[in-house]
Amino acid sequence: GLQRVPKDFVSNFQFPLPPLSIQQQIVSKIESYQKIIDGAKQVTENYKPQIDIDASWEMKKLGDLCENLDSKRKPVTKSDRSSGKYPYYGASGIVDYVEDFIFDGEYLLVSEDGANLLARVTPIAFSISGKNWVNNHAHLLEFKNRATQTFIELYLNSIDLKNFITGAAQPKLNQAALNSIPIPFPPLSVQQEIVKRIEEEQALVNSNKKLIEIFEQKIKDEINKLWSSP
Repeated sequence: GLQRVPKDFVSNFQFPLPPLSIQQQIVSKIESYQKIIDGAKQVTENYKPQIDIDASWEMKKLGDLCENLDSKRKPVTKSDRSSGKYPYYGASGIVDYVEDFIFDGEYLLVSEDGANLLARVTPIAFSISGKNWVNNHAHLLEFKNRATQTFIELYLNSIDLKNFITGAAQPKLNQAALNSIPIPFPPLSVQQEIVKRIEEEQALVNSNKKLIEIFEQKIKDEINKLWSSP
């Protein structure tokens, strides 16, 4: 059964609280830290990279802007994978680490299937680099230029793709549909400018994420002060 704590013990127990004036100082510090956290969260939760499309840009099909390396992908079942140092990628990122690699370079991966194609909880296009292994749940695209790759990554993550997706229960973005996605395609110098601006914004958003961590720790430290003996 439950251990009963004697009533005397509870009523005589001393909570080691600091004097009231110190408590008030701590509380007001915590409140000001919380305001900073709330403000930073406004930034991190509402920021979405946006590309302002210019009507004069040429429209191109995605399939004409990159080389599709899907035919070189190899799925390996979990039981057949040997653990190692190379990332093994699926539809939404790294699924495992394996002892061998099939690709080595800069690529853009785009989810081929999965509920996230419609839910969009995580980005469906993401850049990878270095030695890696990719399974058949992510399309593998190679670009001649890094700025173009990042531009396409940002664009695909900012648009609704439901017209290109088949299957309601098991959403799928097949290769033909992926290749047919129209991309507003400015000159390279404009792509570079857009990517640079968005990367600067993203760096500031990441600074806000860091601020949240720092100030959440400060709040914990202040709360600990309340409970430490005066």
